[in-house]
Amino acid sequence: MTMSEQGPDEPGPDPLADAVTQLTAELAALRRDVARRHLLDLACGVLVARHSLGPGEAMDHLGRLAETMNVGPEDIAADIVNGATGPSGAAGGPAPEGSTGPLTAYGAASAEAGEERAEGRRARFAEAAADAAAQTGGTVDEIAATLLNGGMRPLGARALWLFRRTETDCLRLAGQAGANPLEAAHWRWVPPAAGSALHRVLNDGTPLWLPDGTSAAEALPGPAPGSARAVLPLRQRGVVTGLALVDWPGPVALDESVRRSLTGLAVPAARILDAGAPGTPDPGVLAPLLDLLTHPAMALRADPESGTLHIEHLNRPALDSARHVHGPAGRPLAQVFPAMHDDLVRLARTARESAAPQRVARVPVVHRSGDPDPLHDVRVLPVGPDRTVVFWHGATNPELSLSRVLGRLENLAAFEDDLITGRSRWSEQAYRIFGLEPGGSPVPLRRLAPHLHREDTGKLNELLMELTQRREGTDTVVRAVREDGGLRHLRIAAEPLLTGGVLTGITGVYQDVSAQHHTEIALSATFDRLTAAQTQAALRHQLVLQLQQAIVPEVPELQRLPGLQVAARYRPAAEEYRVGGDWYDVLPLPDGRVLVVTGDIAGHGIDSVTGMVALRNALRGLAFTGHTPGRLMAWLNEVTLQTHGHPTATAVCGLYDPSDRSLCWASAGHLPPVLLREGAADLLEPPRSILLGAVPAASYRETVTRLEPGDTLMLYTDGLVESRRSGIDEGLHRLRRAVERLAPAGLDEQADALLAAVTGDTDDDTSLVVVRVS
Repeated sequence: MTMSEQGPDEPGPDPLADAVTQLTAELAALRRDVARRHLLDLACGVLVARHSLGPGEAMDHLGRLAETMNVGPEDIAADIVNGATGPSGAAGGPAPEGSTGPLTAYGAASAEAGEERAEGRRARFAEAAADAAAQTGGTVDEIAATLLNGGMRPLGARALWLFRRTETDCLRLAGQAGANPLEAAHWRWVPPAAGSALHRVLNDGTPLWLPDGTSAAEALPGPAPGSARAVLPLRQRGVVTGLALVDWPGPVALDESVRRSLTGLAVPAARILDAGAPGTPDPGVLAPLLDLLTHPAMALRADPESGTLHIEHLNRPALDSARHVHGPAGRPLAQVFPAMHDDLVRLARTARESAAPQRVARVPVVHRSGDPDPLHDVRVLPVGPDRTVVFWHGATNPELSLSRVLGRLENLAAFEDDLITGRSRWSEQAYRIFGLEPGGSPVPLRRLAPHLHREDTGKLNELLMELTQRREGTDTVVRAVREDGGLRHLRIAAEPLLTGGVLTGITGVYQDVSAQHHTEIALSATFDRLTAAQTQAALRHQLVLQLQQAIVPEVPELQRLPGLQVAARYRPAAEEYRVGGDWYDVLPLPDGRVLVVTGDIAGHGIDSVTGMVALRNALRGLAFTGHTPGRLMAWLNEVTLQTHGHPTATAVCGLYDPSDRSLCWASAGHLPPVLLREGAADLLEPPRSILLGAVPAASYRETVTRLEPGDTLMLYTDGLVESRRSGIDEGLHRLRRAVERLAPAGLDEQADALLAAVTGDTDDDTSLVVVRVS
């Protein structure tokens, strides 16, 4: 089905709002049930007391009476309670079953005083409903509305005011129903003025009936001076704790039945007067101010102990947003706006702590399909230590959205010049770009030259010429000089506005590109430095490689020495910057012996290479002294300690004597050599000695290994066996197996095969020396 066939998408059901509506309806039903039960319990209590019935018998008797009189049980219960408490129309309660006299009298009384009984019933219903609202956590305003709607509106009353008496005899408005917020804000406090009507009733404890209103000199709550009023004292335990004031739209004859009904309703009013939290601040003048706004607004107050946000007031558009909740004012914010609660709590807390307004485009920030409608363009304003005001729109405001988009695009600001009226308009960001006070007079584009660098006025003139003479859109970049002395690089992009071929205006944007300009300069300088650094690094690495290759050739030729064949291989690191300090040496000595060495300087780079050169050359010179490998290593340790950079190194130094085919060797923390004999490979465990350059005056033990014709000895560095995924022992095990799998071949072929079969994964360089006994 296409969109034209289906029509626009209808908004889906709001499950959260439906749940709140359902809970509100359940609460109202609960209150009605509590009120009904309260009235029935009172009536049953009267029957139990008067006729010695049990509770069950009294409830059954009440049901039979209602069925006999063809009225509801609540009506009979109200009449019984009224008869017990004294209102006219019920001289006594009905008799139990089997006693016809009192029941007949009850019926006669009902016939004679039906209207009075109806008034009494209404009063009892209102009293029970008020008690039910108090029991289920209703606010004083809600309970006052229950009393007004259930018992006073049938008498023509307009509003009910409940005042609480303070310790200083001030009267504080605890709750009201029927009056508008502006009236309520005006009568929040009534000081103890001498002779005021309210304080006369407070002191005398006598009701005041004003059927024709008050004089112009004495003001009381109400719509007009001539409107009827009734002021009733509210007593608790014999003490006047407050006042109830009822007003009418105009003059009313307050006859005896009206006075009796109001006096009866004052009793529950006194009981529920303390249901509200005493001392709770009111929104004061905020309420009437918010009511003047055409967009939704509400006042929130944080509980001083728990921090829970409660709604103090909502204006009419905000009430439309909360229409799914009955009586939202006074409720916790989570009950009225559950989907927006978390975001509004965060914004309100930030606004109070920073004492600064908070703005967001939408609440909740993340809105999913099927969620309640979000609040758009939300602004949260702190108005005290515990109170905030929230403003929002019901739909996205295009102008505000466009302003946010422009502000998001690297300080983009809109402007428009009307050439007919001479007026100009700037968006808020334009004032910040030029460093001017917001709300000042915008500067037309044609008069912008004084705000620009003097060298850039020519660019502005060219821009104006394109717009006014050629009437084409264009852009340019200039430097704006701010009043605080700052300099901004500014892109101006503008279009001419034509009406009937006549140029009537110019519109466009200012874009602060200072950050981009500075970034380009910094990137250019950084690029130059990087280029120079790369050139230096390339030269440095080239020198290192040349130096290392000159000392350790990658593919040396097979050497034939006294009683030995020697092949050596060097595999450089995978990356140039990891050029290391591996070295090897095979040197025949004057006494007929052959020096065989492998070593590894810790680290990489030119320092390692220069350290390697120093140790290799030092060992070559020391070998001609004729001393044993242990003594040579001890001297080499001292050389290492005195070498620049204080390197450390591992090494294996051996002297092969062809006369008896013996290899005397010492190790400085190096990996064990591998001996291949008749197809079996073994690791020659070296004597335990410390590495070179660690401590001074170190000694190195020697060991002698007897070789046989055909034996192959392999010396290597750690790049051959080290792995990031396994330990060194596993690498040595792999090397031993690979040596055993080598096919019988020439020494060069076996060296190449071993390098191909075994490799570490640390990208380190590797040295390998293979020696075969002739």
